[in-house]
Amino acid sequence: MLFCHPSKLKSKGIMGMNQRNISYIGRYNPRSLYKLVDDKLKTKQIALKGEIAVPDLISVIGQQHEVADLTNRIRGFGGFCIKPAQGSGGKGILVITKVADGRFFKPSGSEVTLLEMERHVSNILAGLFSLGGKNDVAVIEALIQFDPVFEGYSFEGVPDIRLIVFKGYPVMGMLRLSTAASDGKANLHQGAVGVGIDIATGRALRAVQFDEPVTHHPDTNKELSKMQVPHWDRLMTLAAGCYEMSGLGYLGTDMVLDTERGPLLLELNARPGLAIQIANGEGLLPRLRQVEALPAHPVDVETRVARSKEWFGRDTQMV
Repeated sequence: MLFCHPSKLKSKGIMGMNQRNISYIGRYNPRSLYKLVDDKLKTKQIALKGEIAVPDLISVIGQQHEVADLTNRIRGFGGFCIKPAQGSGGKGILVITKVADGRFFKPSGSEVTLLEMERHVSNILAGLFSLGGKNDVAVIEALIQFDPVFEGYSFEGVPDIRLIVFKGYPVMGMLRLSTAASDGKANLHQGAVGVGIDIATGRALRAVQFDEPVTHHPDTNKELSKMQVPHWDRLMTLAAGCYEMSGLGYLGTDMVLDTERGPLLLELNARPGLAIQIANGEGLLPRLRQVEALPAHPVDVETRVARSKEWFGRDTQMV
């Protein structure tokens, strides 16, 4: 296994986990606010209060005796997503994209019986997928109708856009594309493709899978360098606005593009991972320090977005 010398990482402005935890998460994210983002139901509630667009909520199941009512909660929906409110890393998310004659199908086409879905909800309530194994609630959301511009860029899953936001300024972006290896999920550690995105334009800069550069999607062979994320300004504005909504100084915003509703906020992360640096081929530290050096007075969302595009835009080819 090859290792990079620490001095080389430092010269590239790469931020390590300890530095992230101490200098940014610990310093800028009050612990009292973690519960707002660690619980997806609470995040959805504060987003709606802040008039930030999120996927529609179908139902919430919070007690074991309610599991038997699942069939009534999902009746009439052609697709939906069941997720644990306090899950992490994509664990426990069940996506049903097709319902036909009372039968339920996952994106892969494989069938899930009602009994299996009830057992899944029961496991969610028991805390099987939640942080710390705590009792949880099952959140049932409307299915995302992902924008056809992503056709061929993802395998059996909805691409999501992550923006790291620091003190209200979007500082680095990444598109996460599911693969067969990631089982249709958008988590990089499970084999999803991470595409570094230019903050100024939404254009693809560089892509990696398992930390190694790739030029084409491994399953669809779609050329990744041609990717241009639509609605980029709206995504930037949505992400920047999450600073006021959450009160967190350093956060990850995960968003999707719905073909009818446009950008939607999926969830917030108070401890966003650092793989976004690998996808972009660039460290976070210089950008974070530029924002830290700003005078401490309020700046509106539109100005912050404009400054981020000016400061952190990059005009280099994807390699």
